Amino acid sequence: MASSSSSSSLKAISTFTTPSKTPPPPSSSSSKASLLSFLNNTSSPISLKLSHSIPRSHFRGSHSTLSLAVTNALNTVQSSSPVSTSGDRTKLPSSDAKPTILVSEKLGEAGLDVLRKFGNLECAYNLTPEELCAKISVCDALIVRSGTKVNRQVFEASKGRLKVVGRAGVGIDNVDLQAATEFGCLVVNAPTANTVAAAEHGIALLTSMARNVAQADASMKAGLWKRNKYVGVSLVGKTLAVMGFGKVGSEVARRAKGLGMHVIAHDPYAPADRARAVGVDLVSFDQAISTADFVSLHMPLTPTTSKVFNDDTFSKMKKGVRIINVARGGVIDEDALVRALDSGVVAQAALDVFTEEPPSKESKLVQHENVTVTPHLGASTKEAQEGVAIEIAEAVVGALQGELSTTAVNAPMVPPEVMFELSPYVVLAEKLGKLAVQLVAGGSGITSVRVVYKSARDSDDLDTRLLRAMITKGIIEPISTSFINLVNADYVAKQKGLRISEEKVSVDSSPEFPVDSIQVHISNVDSKFASSVSDNGSISIEGKVKYGEPHLTCLGSFGVDVSLEGNLILCRQVDQPGMIGKVGNILGSQNVNVSFMSVGRTILKKAIMAIGVDEEPNKETLKKIGDVAAIEEFVFLKL
Repeated sequence: MASSSSSSSLKAISTFTTPSKTPPPPSSSSSKASLLSFLNNTSSPISLKLSHSIPRSHFRGSHSTLSLAVTNALNTVQSSSPVSTSGDRTKLPSSDAKPTILVSEKLGEAGLDVLRKFGNLECAYNLTPEELCAKISVCDALIVRSGTKVNRQVFEASKGRLKVVGRAGVGIDNVDLQAATEFGCLVVNAPTANTVAAAEHGIALLTSMARNVAQADASMKAGLWKRNKYVGVSLVGKTLAVMGFGKVGSEVARRAKGLGMHVIAHDPYAPADRARAVGVDLVSFDQAISTADFVSLHMPLTPTTSKVFNDDTFSKMKKGVRIINVARGGVIDEDALVRALDSGVVAQAALDVFTEEPPSKESKLVQHENVTVTPHLGASTKEAQEGVAIEIAEAVVGALQGELSTTAVNAPMVPPEVMFELSPYVVLAEKLGKLAVQLVAGGSGITSVRVVYKSARDSDDLDTRLLRAMITKGIIEPISTSFINLVNADYVAKQKGLRISEEKVSVDSSPEFPVDSIQVHISNVDSKFASSVSDNGSISIEGKVKYGEPHLTCLGSFGVDVSLEGNLILCRQVDQPGMIGKVGNILGSQNVNVSFMSVGRTILKKAIMAIGVDEEPNKETLKKIGDVAAIEEFVFLKL
């Protein structure tokens, strides 16, 4: 799903510029490619956790092990053009040679014209993996759609020659981003050109489902005339819940309003004023699914949204609800949808996407008489295909010319000395963003984030672009398909209607350390955990790097000292003996391992208890914790 957009969104604001002075580069042989990997590793967001500005005596554990970790992180490759595993390097073209661009799947002629004017174009379709690897070593750019798998073997075969991979479309599931980053290859996509086409297809499925068009057509072609069997339902006055109010979702909402429908939407990042401008009410997830007659899905597929429409979700819906999905197949538990259709809870479904594509011929969902299906046609219009072709061609040409692309989906080149010094604070920044967004109550649109850096350094000596990017990454990525990096952080924030302002507060600490602490404030939102709200009404958290590791040091107006690792349960409790034992026993009885517990008294007879757990407790376990009489509130956070 495409990210949210808003014409009235404000640009992210930065108080600081690139520093005029930076620390000397680390003695290790560093590489841009490995540092890109450092920023883009989404499964383990940051692999380098040490800063040379932190005295080695402050670290816990073996000094030699720590040195090895830094060396391994910095020595993955030896330059911005990576070396193959055999040590052989393909000869790169001279600076005056035209770049070679390989297009491995059909692309609109308008896009091909853009590429021909810039470089040597080769169109080679239906390549086997072996054929692709054989060709790629003499190519500077590769453009694919969804059918070509650009895996690690492709990047290894390029031997440093491949500079950019362009994905003609939104999804990048077929491109190994980690390998691309390690080999210094930029990956760009075309996220905007197919917005209208996808929205129109969603409306087409909505109307054809409501009037049984597909079923009636098949019936007539079979020689039948069954007017009474295919009586439909009207759309006027019905409630449509748009789940995901991004580019496509908002366009669907506009068109549904024109059909006389009442439109509500759920999206934790959509600004309420932008929704109101379209005549849409933003509501919570449960309110959306429980009140809607039609539910149209436009959310990304992330770990949070995977199979979010399941037996439990369908049980909360109106009997006779109708489902449309032109987003991602994996957001629906397809077996659960079949059960909901059989029971009548879901009257009909119209689907353009599936968990496995193409689905099996024996799929009960595809064959169900109350389901209308299309083979992933959301972006399949002539206009959209031409638009995507031009968008991706221009992005690839720009990348080959050395321009920074706003559609880049992996990390850009970052000066190694800046990355090395800020590395532990990068970890802290992302985790603070991830923690802050989880404290926001559902239905609250995040529009304003204020970041405060406390430092003993002058503003010219502190480059905060990377830290701001990682805070943006932590806030947006958990429920979005957006890949946040230094290049696109401000762009994506603007598209989400998110205004990020920064300020610096001078403190009396050692200038040896670039940052003393980082504060994140989210205003004009409700909080899941009232204790996180400061005196000015905003969700406020603060963190520091201690012993090379990120720590939460302030929550709302309460001082805490919590290591930001694993999963975290925060409780506000009456300060009395035995509380740690009670909660520990509840978790232990459910085989939930506790990694740490800490309690900090806040005010008289009140305390904040922080519990680190290795596994996510189930709902029953969390309910038992909440039922402890002395616990006034609690929240579970994934870090």
